[in-house]
This record gives sequence, C-alpha cells and structure tokens, in this order.
Amino acid sequence: MEATLPLDKMTVTEKLRAMEMLWADLSRNEAQIESPAWHKKILKKRLAKIESGKGEFLTLAQLKKRLAKRA
Repeated sequence: MEATLPLDKMTVTEKLRAMEMLWADLSRNEAQIESPAWHKKILKKRLAKIESGKGEFLTLAQLKKRLAKRA
C-alpha cells in the first residue's frame, strides 16, 4: 500500500504531527525493526568508553553550542 501526503500543502506543525504518528507506530512494533550492524558497532564502542571511564558527556547546552559551531 502506498500512502501519500499533500506535503506541499501541509503546515510545519502538521508535518511534525505526521512524523510523531509514524514514530509512535514504529515504536510500538520495534521488534520488527532491526538496527543495522554499523549502529551496533558504534554503541558497543561507546559503551566500552563509558565502562573504561573515558566516556564524554555533554549537557544539552554544550551539545547545542558544539553543533552551532559546525553549522
């Protein structure tokens, strides 16, 4: 089944609501979605950093500042 949305006629709020609805539905059926192998590798590396005491944690404000510098 192909679903189409009139994206060019939707407001930003309507688009965000549609995304939230999709995410909520996907989250209810998360067992059907397998994470890609590359994602598992990254998570494993990050967990190892945390366990070794070398993990880096940022506040939300610090993260926003870092991302703003990249833009």
